[in-house]
Amino acid sequence: MPTPVIAIFDIGKTNKKLFLFNERYEIIWEKAEQFAEIPDEDGDPCEDLKRLTHWVESSMSEVLDLPDFTVRAVNFSTYGASLVYLDAECHPIGCLYNYLKPYPDAVRRQFYQTYGDEATMALQTASPNLDSLNSGLMLYRIKYDKPRLYWRIWYALHLPQYLSFLFTRQVLSDVTSIGCHTMLWDFEKNQYHDWVRAEKLDNLFAPVLPSDSFLKAIIMDRPLYVGVGLHDSSAALIPYLASFQEPFVLISTGTWCVSMNPFNSQPLTPEELQYDCLNYMHYKGQPVKASRLFAGYEHEQQTRRLAEHFHVAIDHYVGIDYNPVLIEQLREHSMPVNGHGEPTGSQMLSMRGSLFAERNLSAFATYEEAYHQLMLDIIAQQLISTNLVLADSSDGRTSVKRIFVDGGFGKNPIYMNLLATAFPDIEVFAASVAQASALGAALAIHHHWNPLPLPGNSIELKKYTAFQPQRRTTSLGSF
Repeated sequence: MPTPVIAIFDIGKTNKKLFLFNERYEIIWEKAEQFAEIPDEDGDPCEDLKRLTHWVESSMSEVLDLPDFTVRAVNFSTYGASLVYLDAECHPIGCLYNYLKPYPDAVRRQFYQTYGDEATMALQTASPNLDSLNSGLMLYRIKYDKPRLYWRIWYALHLPQYLSFLFTRQVLSDVTSIGCHTMLWDFEKNQYHDWVRAEKLDNLFAPVLPSDSFLKAIIMDRPLYVGVGLHDSSAALIPYLASFQEPFVLISTGTWCVSMNPFNSQPLTPEELQYDCLNYMHYKGQPVKASRLFAGYEHEQQTRRLAEHFHVAIDHYVGIDYNPVLIEQLREHSMPVNGHGEPTGSQMLSMRGSLFAERNLSAFATYEEAYHQLMLDIIAQQLISTNLVLADSSDGRTSVKRIFVDGGFGKNPIYMNLLATAFPDIEVFAASVAQASALGAALAIHHHWNPLPLPGNSIELKKYTAFQPQRRTTSLGSF
């Protein structure tokens, strides 16, 4: 008897994954692939949309042909801040531009001169001013910088909804994509911002469906429930919201380390926005206060640099365990940054630059010593970033009792021990939720495809103290 499953495409900047979850939400089949970026028409790196589209469609055909499984539903979790443009015949046009693509100064000036100062716009849209990382500004840029492309666009779909479109041929939008630092949404009015309407960009956006909605489709003669897709950071929060009622912060780690506090309803301040604090959108539509740090990318770049300098494998850090004695030595004898001493608080608070990149690797005797300093530098910024969302009352206090870390850094003992030391009054756990964003996308449409009640499996957490992890695994909460 074939096992009923839901297929989840989890598309990151680096890794493209497909999972099959059974009715108990266990991963029983998976595949993954990495794609090299290609140049866009300006020579900047971007996603290979044609290859991604082919991989998604062919992978879906592959799992539908597997005799051991019956695919009942499919949903999507992808990175945000990226739009796919469709022409009048619903064919993709242009590029899936990289959110790190340089932004023209003239277009930026024109936008803020027309619609108001940066601080006001950022507050109203709960979006730090991040140029191409604000997908609304990317579409605005295309209108004025690439008008030939713009006038061919009939629909602009965020990446999760484009993947859903591949199977349903229906265009739609969802709140988790619209609400993730796009500068499109007015969080005060709970609608598209006035500038979007003034530019008539809202005409390019499809109707908004709730993130737990589904569409029906026939794929290879098989009926399927097809989800509308979610922004991956919002999806990763869903298993935790289903499991824990007491206030917590989730640090979802990958290319970005996103600290999310769904229990913080305090309005964003100009200072918080300046330091990359923003609102994500809960899949039920409520704002989620969050702060972002480019720490995963920083870790990837600096471990490559370390590998080259010390002539070791790129993943040599995997075998490095937490050394508290070495940490204390590094703290007591702070290594200078470019000969100018330790970075100032304002330098750390910029959150955009790299501290470790400025360090002279010749000052370190061993790879282990250098890697511990790298993690100290990352945690210095992580402490500031997470603190931005902790205070959930007007007097600056926090009700948060636990911090959960999922993703790559949750498996890094140095990161986890340093994080526990940085927050001595809060319990710090590495979460062993397998593929949280993919699981969240599956749970979002649970009641549409799965006849069983939500599973009672516990989320397993490994607690870390200031010096080293406890030698046991605890189970706290359940779905």
